[in-house]
Amino acid sequence: MMLLYILLSACVGTVHMYPNGLVTDACLDMVPSHRSSSAQTSSSPYTITATPTSFNGGDEITVTLSGSVNFKGFMLQAYKAGMNTPIGTFTVTNNQAQGLTCFGVANSAVSHTTAGGKSSIQVKWKAPTSGQLSNVEFRGTFVQALSTFWVGVKSSAITYTGTSTPVPTSNSGCGVSKVCFSQPDNCDPITNTACYFMSVQSSSSQSEMQVQIVGPGSGYVAIGFSDDQSMGNDDIYICGKDTNGKPQLQRAFSTGTRAPNILSLGNVSDIKTAITNGVLNCSFTSRNAISTASRAASGSQYYLMIASGPSSQGSIQVHTTTFVSQTKADLVNPTVIGSEAFPAIVKAHGALMLIAWMTTGSVGMLIARYLKAVGKGRGCCGKDFWFLAHVMLMSLSIIATSIAFIIIFSFAQDWAGGAHPVLGCLVMILSLIQPMVAALRCDPQHERRFIFNWAHSFNALAIKGLAVGAIFTGLALIGDTQGWMLGVMGGFVAWEALLYILQDLHMRARKKDSTICSFGMMNTEVILLVLYILGNLAFLIALLVGIGRA
Repeated sequence: MMLLYILLSACVGTVHMYPNGLVTDACLDMVPSHRSSSAQTSSSPYTITATPTSFNGGDEITVTLSGSVNFKGFMLQAYKAGMNTPIGTFTVTNNQAQGLTCFGVANSAVSHTTAGGKSSIQVKWKAPTSGQLSNVEFRGTFVQALSTFWVGVKSSAITYTGTSTPVPTSNSGCGVSKVCFSQPDNCDPITNTACYFMSVQSSSSQSEMQVQIVGPGSGYVAIGFSDDQSMGNDDIYICGKDTNGKPQLQRAFSTGTRAPNILSLGNVSDIKTAITNGVLNCSFTSRNAISTASRAASGSQYYLMIASGPSSQGSIQVHTTTFVSQTKADLVNPTVIGSEAFPAIVKAHGALMLIAWMTTGSVGMLIARYLKAVGKGRGCCGKDFWFLAHVMLMSLSIIATSIAFIIIFSFAQDWAGGAHPVLGCLVMILSLIQPMVAALRCDPQHERRFIFNWAHSFNALAIKGLAVGAIFTGLALIGDTQGWMLGVMGGFVAWEALLYILQDLHMRARKKDSTICSFGMMNTEVILLVLYILGNLAFLIALLVGIGRA
């Protein structure tokens, strides 16, 4: 009988039960050693949540384990998201949990202390302060009964936002050890705060990329990898501001004219971010495959893109500045890539708008206001010369504006550009309304003619103001890094204001049979008009040259 008992005992496997939670044997796979059956495959009644949902090096996160059914035992570890690399250490906050030593690191996991039922457990996790940090997820095992347990229950990924320390970034090594793309071309972000810069240092297999992003931005600076020079189906990394205005790194995928879809950072590590004097700076290492929808990690050549714009509560808004490389960049062969020349059709749009609202439209409006008395009663087809000149010049302005409007929307096919396209549309709409209202005006002697006069003048003033705003915002979009074209436009506005003031003073003086200045036989209004035209042409030519060189 004794021999039979011994033989039967030898046939029974050893079962380890750990009501005290010292489950270091389970560090590797988190599977309970008392397994008398396999882990449950049904949806777990237990969850792991973490607050906050983002962290920097050294931050502390509160982790809560809870469930709709009490659990007797548990084990919790932190891992780099998508990887099997444990990270960080835990601190227990009550006597129902204890720290464990896994892989030689004290408190790198936590478990239960008793087998009593628990509805909720809360612990603290502290992020490392050094090393290649990345997004983190918490994984846990929950034991409901001896043969009922769930393994690998995951929390949502906790985003690593990087360190908030200055990141040294320069164009050193461009073309030698890394691919670089910048605007202006070959600018150095260390010495030029207006420099938009990106660099990529890729391994030969393109399995790992060290990326740098630098640029001035009110909300974000983003880089993109694309199969073409148009936005859409692009792999994007965004160096921007979070809801508290602190720097953060995000990954996204562009779907075209709509806001890009924000993705998990994935396999990204060694993130460093900073904002210094309005310049955003991010560097990181990515092991994510580049995907452009049409292909995924099937090549190393891409067009490079840089875009910047505002953000709101951590969400990026429509970009106001964009730069696209002239050619594709081979990410595994270091080189310096130049930016795309400003498209000719966009230059044509800008030139037409400048001509329309710095010369023809401006002169036509000034003539209608101040030169009615010059040559009164002389003209053609029963119309005074001032009226014929006004109609001709304003017609040319509307035609130029319409052509500019059509060609830019046929090219862009979206509303990218912030306020500029909105202002342009308003100018176009009001410009078409103006001649329609003029064609339906009543006779000059009609008792309600003043209504048309006021409406016509007010609409003209609105068009002029919106056109000037559209020109300012348009110039800001073409990469005027030194700001000289915006300065020229500011000078033009001041010049116009001066000549309008002089014309207005002269008109008021004439009503009082006086004069502010005299040019002999020449009409003062005509002299001021000639000066106005010459000044406007000088400003116009300067801006046209600037656009041509953009």
